[in-house]
Amino acid sequence: MLFRLSIVGRPNVGKSTLFNRLVGKKLAIVNNLAGVTRDIKEAEAKLNNKKYIVIDTAGLEDAKKDSLQNRMSSLSIMAMSSAHACIFVVDSRVGITGADYTYAALVRRKAKNVIFVANKAEGAAAQPGIYEASALGLGNPIAVSAEHGIGIDQLNEKIQDLMNFNNAFENSLNNKDGIFEDDSLIENTLSDTKVLNPKETNIHISVIGRPNSGKSTLINRILGSSRLLTGSEAGITRDSIPVSTKWFGQDFRIVDTAGMRKKAKVQNKLEKLSVADTLKTIRFSEVVVLLFDINSPFDSQDLRIADLVEREGRAVVIAISKWDLEKNTNKKFDFLRKRVAVLLPQLGGIPLVKLSSVSGYGLANLHKSILSAYQIWNTRINTSKLNQWLFVKLSSHPLPAYNGKKIKMRYITQISSRPPTFVIFTSVVSGVPESFKRYLVNGLRKDFKLDGTPIRVILRSGTNPYHDRKRSKKKL
Repeated sequence: MLFRLSIVGRPNVGKSTLFNRLVGKKLAIVNNLAGVTRDIKEAEAKLNNKKYIVIDTAGLEDAKKDSLQNRMSSLSIMAMSSAHACIFVVDSRVGITGADYTYAALVRRKAKNVIFVANKAEGAAAQPGIYEASALGLGNPIAVSAEHGIGIDQLNEKIQDLMNFNNAFENSLNNKDGIFEDDSLIENTLSDTKVLNPKETNIHISVIGRPNSGKSTLINRILGSSRLLTGSEAGITRDSIPVSTKWFGQDFRIVDTAGMRKKAKVQNKLEKLSVADTLKTIRFSEVVVLLFDINSPFDSQDLRIADLVEREGRAVVIAISKWDLEKNTNKKFDFLRKRVAVLLPQLGGIPLVKLSSVSGYGLANLHKSILSAYQIWNTRINTSKLNQWLFVKLSSHPLPAYNGKKIKMRYITQISSRPPTFVIFTSVVSGVPESFKRYLVNGLRKDFKLDGTPIRVILRSGTNPYHDRKRSKKKL
């Protein structure tokens, strides 16, 4: 098990900046506003060729029960308690506040090991705050500037010491007489588990949709725990939060994303950063689950998001959330399927899954649809079959003439999958109308069972690139 290190402290002390510094990438959104981070965000870091997990958390706050701030703090405390160690961060420029005293006492009770850090320590203005920090009872802090990299080497030495201690402790437990693993518990856990796609070690999924469509609730249901922050408030999720899990025997990396509103409504900088993070997540996903709310499915923003995902070439599954609220289910589902065919013709045959994240209804169908979409997205078709198919299509529906001349399509081949991409060599590229390209795309989708996946057809001028090669072989 990898060493787990959580970063905790009150809001706006630079936890996310320190997280990005340790990971070596700008994964967490950073802003001067307090309370930017709301969920737990994990990432892998490396120190002296040894990997460990860094956990960014929301700021610790004293808030009313059942409030958003209280739920955020509860998640942070859970992350701190379950980690091997935590970094407790204070702001050396602001100095020590009453909240710092309160949370330092909490850290002493809950954390297994504590690394005390005074952040924003660049310049003389930070010195009084660094000296004052020793009054918290956590020893002398390590003075760092997460933004500028000051003091990070000293912090890494402390992290390395804790990692070495943890490894030595775990090794001593494993070698101790009388310590054994309960094999029967493992067998019971794995019984009735079937790996549906054993060739793939991990499938990357992102869950996309408008604010408050139930994305975080869905992922929590898949995980079987309240790992992600949820609530009735719209726009709770700001960062893209990746989590790894084994779901029905298949490994997945699922990313929760911020809700995407219409561009005209996105005004503040923080929401713009969240949307940009979501767009980045789509580009690095393999399967995108588009989550539509049953109360207003196929809103104009839903269609824009679907079109964006199609243009990025990701495998797509549509899930209709909050299905338990619908009374006339059969009639509604038939209506939605017809609407999908009309509104999203570029994703013909896309899977449509009825879902209730609260009850878990439809999760098995969602899992099946994701695997199917992923396999279709990776489809490779034999070149000879493609050319036989092209001959039949051209025979039944000849190309229109261009400037009085007949257009010839000579050869087709698949150049890549993920998504399926085809090149057709033709005599006049500009003379092929868009309607005929759509005819070919629809034919590929129907005849080769490429339902729901984006398809790319590229036209190039020229003849069969293998024509001369075949002729030379006959001579030999």
